[in-house]
Amino acid sequence: MALTPSKINTFTFFKLPSAWWTGIRLTYIDEQKALTAVKHRWINQNPFKSMFWAVQGMAAELSTGALVMNEIQKSGKKISMLVANNKATFTKKATGRITFTCEDGHLIADAIQKTIATGEGQTCWMKSVGVNADGVEVSTFHFEWTVKVKN
Repeated sequence: MALTPSKINTFTFFKLPSAWWTGIRLTYIDEQKALTAVKHRWINQNPFKSMFWAVQGMAAELSTGALVMNEIQKSGKKISMLVANNKATFTKKATGRITFTCEDGHLIADAIQKTIATGEGQTCWMKSVGVNADGVEVSTFHFEWTVKVKN
C-alpha cells in the first residue's frame, strides 16, 4: 500500500516530533513528486522575523525523504536510508506559508533498483525548492541520500 500524507504526518508526530511541532506537514505525494508545507509562526521563527533555516531544512528534507520511504516500501525490501550531505541556498526571507516541492522520485527509484540488483550502497542527490504564497522562491535544498539493502 502506498504512503499517504496522513500516514507520513502521523509518522512525524511519533518519530520526528520537532518537525510536527514546528508545523511541517506533507501535503502531497506520488511516485515522482512530494510537497511539504510549513507556516511561519512563533515556534519556528528566528530573531529576524522569518522562518528559522533549520525548519526550512526539515520541511525540504521531508519532501525528499517521503519519496525515498515510498520507493523503499514499494520495493518490498529492507533498505536503509540516510542523508550523507546537504547544501542549501537562501534567496528571500521565509514568511507566511512556505511550500517545498521535490520532483526527483525517478532518481531515487533508479538508486533503489541499483542497490537491489547489486547489493551495493547507492547515492542520489535530490532537490527541494521552497516557495512562498506568491510563488517566489525562498530557499533551495539539495540532499544526498544513501540507500543500501540490509542483510
